[in-house]
Amino acid sequence: MCGFAGFLDRAGFANGEAILQRMSDTIVHRGPDSEGSWIDAEAGIALAHRRLAIIDVTAAGHQPMVSPDGRYVFTYNGEVYNHLDLRAELEAEQGAISWRGHSDTETMLHGFSAWGIVETLRRANGMFAFALWDRKTRRLFLARDRMGEKPLYYGVQGGTLLFGSELKALRQHPDWRGEIDRDALTLFLRHNYVPGPYSIFQGIRKLPPAHYLEVGPEDVRPGEPVAFWDIAERAQEGRANRFSGSPEEAVDELERLLSDAVGIRMMADVPLGAFLSGGYDSSTVVALMQRQSARPIKTFSIGFSEAEYDEAHHAKRVAEHLGTDHSELYVTPADALAEIPGLPHHWDEPFADSSQIPTMLVSRLARHKVTVSLSGDGGDELFCGYNRYAQGYDIWRHLAVMPRGLRKFAAEALRKTPARAIDATMKLAPARIRNMAVGDRLLKLADVIDTDRADDFYRSLVSHAKRPADLVLGGREPATLLSTSDPNWPVDGDFRERMMYLDMRTYLPDDILVKVDRASMAVSLESRVPMLDHRVVEFALALPLSCKLRHGQAKWPLRQLLHRYVPRAMMERPKMGFGVPIDHWLRGPLRDWADDLLAPDRLKRDGFFDVDSIVGLWSDTRSGRRRLHYHVWDILMFQAWLDAQ
Repeated sequence: MCGFAGFLDRAGFANGEAILQRMSDTIVHRGPDSEGSWIDAEAGIALAHRRLAIIDVTAAGHQPMVSPDGRYVFTYNGEVYNHLDLRAELEAEQGAISWRGHSDTETMLHGFSAWGIVETLRRANGMFAFALWDRKTRRLFLARDRMGEKPLYYGVQGGTLLFGSELKALRQHPDWRGEIDRDALTLFLRHNYVPGPYSIFQGIRKLPPAHYLEVGPEDVRPGEPVAFWDIAERAQEGRANRFSGSPEEAVDELERLLSDAVGIRMMADVPLGAFLSGGYDSSTVVALMQRQSARPIKTFSIGFSEAEYDEAHHAKRVAEHLGTDHSELYVTPADALAEIPGLPHHWDEPFADSSQIPTMLVSRLARHKVTVSLSGDGGDELFCGYNRYAQGYDIWRHLAVMPRGLRKFAAEALRKTPARAIDATMKLAPARIRNMAVGDRLLKLADVIDTDRADDFYRSLVSHAKRPADLVLGGREPATLLSTSDPNWPVDGDFRERMMYLDMRTYLPDDILVKVDRASMAVSLESRVPMLDHRVVEFALALPLSCKLRHGQAKWPLRQLLHRYVPRAMMERPKMGFGVPIDHWLRGPLRDWADDLLAPDRLKRDGFFDVDSIVGLWSDTRSGRRRLHYHVWDILMFQAWLDAQ
């Protein structure tokens, strides 16, 4: 795991070494073990690399790396787990090769020379983002892995193409403009992250997962990104060619695929461990790791003093049963408060998934003992695990048969009923059904039911701010996958599968994987995600929904697989997300911090938000009248990020 940065200026440049050094210095956390640079001022290209040495920790893995024939220069972030198989293929085709070392970087370079760039990408199984300079044709190639585990930003500023692993590196170039994109800000308020391909800055984009782009020899403006692997096509193929075996055979196949995915991700020349929350996904990964290890796997978990958020005791029981070397850390509000000032620096653009806090803390805990950690991310999206899949489907199924006029009437009636009045009435209800936040839930329901298309319904279901452009001064909401029709998805397709597919395209790469990458890289820890091995993904896309959701149980294949290693009774409990008690903290130890960031004069001076709306939102949340803490957290994370600029 590493980081890289670079720039391309066809007009030539001065002080290239100093500029590149500043860009490299900002991402030292991604690669503290060594640094390297390569510049061809005549061609206008400069590449920098920071290395976290995982495979072949010797100088033979140093980057930027030049191909043996001198044609390609390669700077690369990630791991290609099947690179030894690729070496065997290369040797079978070309005969003995004089390898300089045993790094996957060198393997990829030989692949580019032998098979070409696109074919090498298609053969590679891993997580990666890279820049490849072709000295012969003076072309630049940028590429990103299939599921979007590794980040890659790019954009033209002042006649120079800037690119790299993190925005902070791009900002060091003298051509950087840094104009905040208010349209991207509106998207942030809807999703609590800035969805790709947008970034918070005008003119800067994220390369989509499973895509590459090419910059021609005469210009610095990149061409349109091109897919080398298309998840929409894989989903379509999966629907057309369903797994035909029995449910039990599906579990056997999942065990085979996931065991291999875990096994190849245990390849490292440095200490290795795993995050363990105690849920099905991480427990399955740890169980398969421990089965393939001759010594106890090091596992790490985070707990909370608030019982409704705490899973650490479950993780400890699983660790004891599997025999891992387990470490845990309980998080206090003081721990969270100490972490918050550094969040804008590590994330580079506004990001408001509050589970970034425990993810940072568990990454730091793990880094004390290991350099690589596996995680269970991706299981929910692949195997129908989120509660919203079942609950959202039930709501939409009933709404679909309700006349449009009746739905609109019900939505308007709910909107006209003040949330406070509903909550006041609920105080008189029996304790077993009393819910002090029912008013807010009914208002959310009003927005959800007032939709015509399934995609619009789902977009409303997963949205934070429903009309974010009303909150952002001068902001308009650009189109995203969630707001446009997808011709690759059939009208009669199952809506639950559609929701999983949309999450794989949006929420997974733009929220979950961003969170894991930034948190782990902030402490120089490499995180690997076995569930997102493309073979596992393609298998899940072909698996019938009746196997994923079986006998009323979500993630049925994963459950059955884990029960081969961990007793069923130890795992059967309600699902808990990796959440944090933001609502408690905002009304307690974080209140003064929030008051300062949301002060009316400050909001007015910054000039990004409708002040009255934000002040009202914070007042209702602070008093406990309404449970809008996630909406407030979005605003706070932008304000904190803005302060750090």
